[in-house]
Amino acid sequence: GDSCCNPQSMGYIKKIVENKVPGIYVLSLRIGNNLIQDMENSFFMNANDQVREVCSQLATDPRLKGGYNAMGFSQGGQFLRAVAQRCPSPPMFNLISIGGQHQGVYGFPRCPGESSHICDWIRKTLDLGAYTQAVQEHLVQAEYWHDPLKEEDYRKNSIFLADINQERGINETYKKNLMALKKFVMVKFLNDTMVDPPISEWFGFYKSGQAKETIPLKETSLYIEDRLGLQEMDKAGKLVFLGVKGDHLHFSEEWFYSTILPFLQ
Repeated sequence: GDSCCNPQSMGYIKKIVENKVPGIYVLSLRIGNNLIQDMENSFFMNANDQVREVCSQLATDPRLKGGYNAMGFSQGGQFLRAVAQRCPSPPMFNLISIGGQHQGVYGFPRCPGESSHICDWIRKTLDLGAYTQAVQEHLVQAEYWHDPLKEEDYRKNSIFLADINQERGINETYKKNLMALKKFVMVKFLNDTMVDPPISEWFGFYKSGQAKETIPLKETSLYIEDRLGLQEMDKAGKLVFLGVKGDHLHFSEEWFYSTILPFLQ
């Protein structure tokens, strides 16, 4: 529901980073030929195709060939993690996920953007059949829909999240590439009313088989079996869990400057 260069959001972030870190090069990723396409693609372009497009942009940008830091907001958090896992060249140094949903979502309480008719349609579509092929391939939010009551359907039919979370088998390349990060920073909004459950922002989720009790990352099978290398990264001090007061993506400039900018310098 956003675009790369909206002066109120991503364009604003780009500007304040450039102002605070003299000489830094900031690429705000645009997916599509214009800002309208970029916004529409955030709802309707297959996340795997988006990741391929971003990998191509990064690989062909001469200013990034020595490596870069990545910062993803909301669903951009898990999309950039897929970039880290799938596209190691150029190398990603630090991954900063701000409100990303790394174990997915099971709920869509406040749809982003201003198109209420799109939001209503998405809710109905997710309720009807998040794991049907047509919905998976054409609705971004379905691609990280994680139904704890239908874990087998999720593992079998999720074309994006189940793959990057190693739910169907271990891709050793994914694991190796993610573990190459210097830091994997996860920001959770402590009063989040959009992401369900909010603990997904720290890689936790609902305990399987129900949708009330949540468990932290360290109690998930993903961590215990170390399918992504997160346990090893944690022991090496590479995982950083940050909490910030406020609703989804609500933070102050002062917090951003003092807490996030150091990871970009």
